[in-house]
Amino acid sequence: MTERITSASNPRVKRLTALGRKAKLRREERVFIIEGERLYTDTPRKYLKEIYMTEEFLNGKHGGSEPDNCTIVTPEIMRKISDTDTPQGVLCVAKMPAYRREDLMGQTPLLLLLENIQDPGNLGTMIRTAEAAGVTGVMMSRDTVDLFNPKTVRATMSAIFRMPFLYTDDLVGEIGRLRKEGIAVYAAHLRASRPYDEADCRKPCAFLIGNEGNGLTDDAADAADGRVHIPMLGSIESLNAAMAAGILMFEAARQRRKN
Repeated sequence: MTERITSASNPRVKRLTALGRKAKLRREERVFIIEGERLYTDTPRKYLKEIYMTEEFLNGKHGGSEPDNCTIVTPEIMRKISDTDTPQGVLCVAKMPAYRREDLMGQTPLLLLLENIQDPGNLGTMIRTAEAAGVTGVMMSRDTVDLFNPKTVRATMSAIFRMPFLYTDDLVGEIGRLRKEGIAVYAAHLRASRPYDEADCRKPCAFLIGNEGNGLTDDAADAADGRVHIPMLGSIESLNAAMAAGILMFEAARQRRKN
């Protein structure tokens, strides 16, 4: 018999709410929340641990046929556990993908290195754009916002399950290691030596992007092979971090496509 939750005091409701709000709990359980029809549909079944649906969503999208591990909740409960203003009627607990460092490299590495990115939407957009541009992996400093924040997860548009990633406690050390492995590291920096499209991205390379407000630390920028900037007109001093990362990643894609 399918379980149904109708009371907001149910322990599972409290746990689901906490998983959406607390990164520490997510890390301890190695799970996170995904929400909405698109993410539910796109998520590989092997990652889904628990599925919560309203009767309306179940009957409308599944014709009343319940998937495995499904629990029916009332619309009121769905609104309580949801992170959105207008829940779509489906929410899941998913296993966190896990990768090794070598999983990020690919045949010809094209990496995105992120230092202290703080906006969940920016990080999610970067992950989504990275997949579209053919990036082989994303490496983040430990102080970067939690990738499994519900806002970040939504912004990835399910790329979170396909883009290899790692957090590192020593991003500067990793930059040095990558350079020793023959991977050129280009730091996005306002005080740069050359425009971004002059960098050779056909060979193994990585782009280093810094914090939205403060940019890269001197230690990280100095550890790179060189600095690149995006030439701009008008009075704008800088671009949104996710926008800048997207321009750089697609320049690499353009060069590799021509090559």
